[in-house]
Amino acid sequence: MNYFKTGLLLAAMTALFGAIGFLIGGESGMLIALAVAAAMNLFAYWNSDKMVLSMYGAREVDAQSAPEFYGLVQQLAQRAGLPMPKVYVIDNDQPNAFATGRNPENAAVAATTGLLQSLSREEIAGVMAHELGHVKNRDTLIMTITATLAGAIGMLANFAMFFGGRSSDGNRSGLGIIGSLAVMILAPVAAMLVQMAISRSREYEADKAGAEISGNPQALASALQRISGTVERVPNAQAEGNPATAHMFIINPLHGGAMDSLFSTHPSTENRVAALMQLAGGMRGAQPSYAAAAASPMPVRPATSSGGGSVPSSGRGRRFSPWGRR
Repeated sequence: MNYFKTGLLLAAMTALFGAIGFLIGGESGMLIALAVAAAMNLFAYWNSDKMVLSMYGAREVDAQSAPEFYGLVQQLAQRAGLPMPKVYVIDNDQPNAFATGRNPENAAVAATTGLLQSLSREEIAGVMAHELGHVKNRDTLIMTITATLAGAIGMLANFAMFFGGRSSDGNRSGLGIIGSLAVMILAPVAAMLVQMAISRSREYEADKAGAEISGNPQALASALQRISGTVERVPNAQAEGNPATAHMFIINPLHGGAMDSLFSTHPSTENRVAALMQLAGGMRGAQPSYAAAAASPMPVRPATSSGGGSVPSSGRGRRFSPWGRR
């Protein structure tokens, strides 16, 4: 259902871009705006992983430096049928995590020290499975397409401000001053609403994928509740200084970002938990939970980048530090 909703929203944004583009700049103006926005977002798509990881001071870890965390991600990646992503740790007290990378072959997952030190093993597994769900669903590509269209619509709105709206033959578009002002204000807002709606739909889909990968929707639901409660009390200065990256995290890291509204990048935690508990009811008995699977270890292939690293046994009350067991 969320895939269908995402497709409809992308179609709506494309139609919005086409209509506004033709009204303001005609065919030529519309194509110029789309080309510039596509070029900007293509660069971001290709380099966003390095940019964001550097922005947050993320440190890459491996099977030697963080055996439990790395081994957990390795096992989850195998369960998801994904290549082993690069694994990073961010020194930040706020519990949170995100995934980045332009495709599954060039993916990276990152978690904060606050998350690794405050959640149980099953909760961390649920969080990282959610992030691998984003990788598997190629959400970076989806959000890049969305950002391209939203950026192009914003440029068309600027055309309206500077040129008053002209068609490709140099004549005015007929919008007039009031019409141009209305388009200048309302078009970017409409594009942002669609962009945020797509972001929220991708979070629901990643929750579902994470629950299926980990086999434990309840643990992911518990993690979301605990992270959400802590985010309200523990600031993330890096995220506050770079709010454009807030949509990447499993829970909005910004203060005041937990509200479920048209302008939010994430659904409310309550709605996500309710959806996960409903999913748990359908999964009960259908497949073993992650904890049960860990009790009967599956074979783990050696990692391609740093060697093996055994997957630690399950333990409900255990905590991770970035460098292994505390």
